[in-house]
Amino acid sequence: MDKYTLVTGASEGLGVEFARLAAKEGRNVILTARSTDKLEALAKDLRSDTVDVVVIPADLSDLSEAARLWSAATEGRIIDILVNNAGLGYNGPFSDPQGWERELASMQVNMLTYTYLMKQAIPHMESYGGGRIMNVASTGGFMAGPGMAVYHASKAFALHLSEAVATELRNTNVTVTALCPGATATNFFEDADMHAVRLLKFGAPMKADVVAQDGWAKAFAGKRIVVPGVINKVFANLPRFAPRALTARVSALFLAKS
Repeated sequence: MDKYTLVTGASEGLGVEFARLAAKEGRNVILTARSTDKLEALAKDLRSDTVDVVVIPADLSDLSEAARLWSAATEGRIIDILVNNAGLGYNGPFSDPQGWERELASMQVNMLTYTYLMKQAIPHMESYGGGRIMNVASTGGFMAGPGMAVYHASKAFALHLSEAVATELRNTNVTVTALCPGATATNFFEDADMHAVRLLKFGAPMKADVVAQDGWAKAFAGKRIVVPGVINKVFANLPRFAPRALTARVSALFLAKS
């Protein structure tokens, strides 16, 4: 059986860049997201005589869809790289009931689906000689996020899960990496209603291809946590040197809309 790289959230942003990196290295790729048209367009761009690209549309806010995805992806194929990139967020006060549906979907994608796919991938990879898992977390996972409370909490889950499982697997042939980008030039800000947050006024977001390249290279180097960019490293390390109440206030300042 041939080996494949499975990329979730592959219709745009970082997911597209990870798929391009895999294909550039001659790796077969499985693309999944909700938008079939975008996936098919990307697949057409990536396919070659040496690279097979499979499209499996799925809504990963539904755990049964994640199960269907894994079953279809592994039918006659070996997944040796899993990129858990799909993610959702919502910017708004936690007390606002209008945000519940989006927050529920965020928890399902950012936590349940990540966990499920990792649970399936690890024994699968171990049985076929090893593999690599990259979970796209966030610098938000290092601190509380007033205004995006559920999103930050879900990314803390992804970060801690990744680090814990990486430690469990330290003597195996499977590695786990948590990629923790800060503001990145993708459609996430529009989807999460974040286009007016103060964070975007403190500097241009990092380019998606730069973030993806850093995460990809360091995942293959076996790094457990990757924080691209100097400013992002400062934010990620702030909770180590400042009181948690202060870091939460700083986070609230940057996430507020101006």
